[in-house]
Amino acid sequence: MKMGRALVAMVAAGALLLTGCSGGKPAGGSSGGGDQVTIEYWLWDANQKPQYQACADAFTAANPNIKVNITQSGWNDYWNNLTTNLVAGTGPDVFTDHLNYFADFLSKKQIVSLQPYIDKDKVDLSQYYLGLADLWKDKDGNSYGLPKDWDTVAIFYNSDMMTAAGYTADDLKALTWNPTDGGTYEKLIAHLTIDNKGVRGDEPGFDKTNVKTYGLAMEGDGAGFSQSQFSEYLFTTGWQFTDKNPWGTKYNFDDPRYKQTVAWWKSLIDKGYMNSLEQSTSMEANALEGYGAGKFAMVTLGDWMISSYLGLTGVKTAFAPTPIGPSGKNASMFNGLTDAITTSSKHPDQAWEWVKFMGSPACQQKVAEAGVVFPAIKTLTDTTLKTYADKGIDISAFTTHVTNGTTFPPPITDHYPDVLALMQPTLDAILSGQQPVDSLDSMNQQINALFTK
Repeated sequence: MKMGRALVAMVAAGALLLTGCSGGKPAGGSSGGGDQVTIEYWLWDANQKPQYQACADAFTAANPNIKVNITQSGWNDYWNNLTTNLVAGTGPDVFTDHLNYFADFLSKKQIVSLQPYIDKDKVDLSQYYLGLADLWKDKDGNSYGLPKDWDTVAIFYNSDMMTAAGYTADDLKALTWNPTDGGTYEKLIAHLTIDNKGVRGDEPGFDKTNVKTYGLAMEGDGAGFSQSQFSEYLFTTGWQFTDKNPWGTKYNFDDPRYKQTVAWWKSLIDKGYMNSLEQSTSMEANALEGYGAGKFAMVTLGDWMISSYLGLTGVKTAFAPTPIGPSGKNASMFNGLTDAITTSSKHPDQAWEWVKFMGSPACQQKVAEAGVVFPAIKTLTDTTLKTYADKGIDISAFTTHVTNGTTFPPPITDHYPDVLALMQPTLDAILSGQQPVDSLDSMNQQINALFTK
């Protein structure tokens, strides 16, 4: 969801794009005349709204006959409202798309292929990080989005707690993990865990039923991508989501490596080192709020949460790479967002001009300077890094995966909503101790049966 760099040349290029991103003459109208058109644009991230409002203002300045109206709502409301409105044909012209939902929108013919626009305007997809543009293509190679950002996962940690535990930043960079005993990573998690009497998780007398601070926070069961839950461990074992990606037809949730990793993750709950599933889904134990209140020493999350955690009062947060696994390397999912044009839009040509602008250096420069996410354009990542470096904050734990080539893509398949519907109750039952890990076998059979109907 974020990565971009190089500035001096980009500032000049951005200025040109500002006046010429649509050639000064958007399809369906011109910057100097024609009927006024309003493009309705929806997004869910409140942290990103200011940057995209700045982009919208710049876009309208260059294209006076196209106004952009931005509507932001929280994650759950966003998808519920979007799904309902798209079915009714009353959705927005453009919305921020997520790979969780992409294949479903595609199968329902609710989003527009951008390939004719890309070909006509000769948009250079090579300006984006390798692989991002490919994630948003159908089986025939047609594009349905221009990458706007990218994200990877890292360890967010309370630096005061880490120092008190006797660990340094260099120690964290050398952490190792395996699904058998958790490696030095589990040792760290145990040592950071403290019960209500001040006893650490690796000390005699530790009371796992009365924990004051958990070494690691769990936020949700990880159904689907498990992007910031446990996928970063899984992919150091050689495991893959599907038989091929994208558009695989066989999932591998019954693979011993997947089951061993889930079993290890569950063991952290059993040992009292990580909060329970019930706690993770209650508002009182929300990871951000709990971390801010001192309930968690660490949490694994994506870079889209950097500004939220750094904004907490009374907590010093730093970042470390994910642990090194059996492969000898660490790993992180490499995900990203795009903007989709709905098939119900009455202004697809003007909507394209807005989508194209959001995918351009002119807009992504603003995103990079704000530092909320990493822009998809390769030359702008250094801008985001510098934004934080100027504040004395090192966020290279997120870029190291891209630099070292230790990223992997999320799964893109048909039937993804059905996959999630089957996974959710199974993982919930496993993590709450109601079913054994081997129940993943029957779940995987049901999932793969979806592809044979």
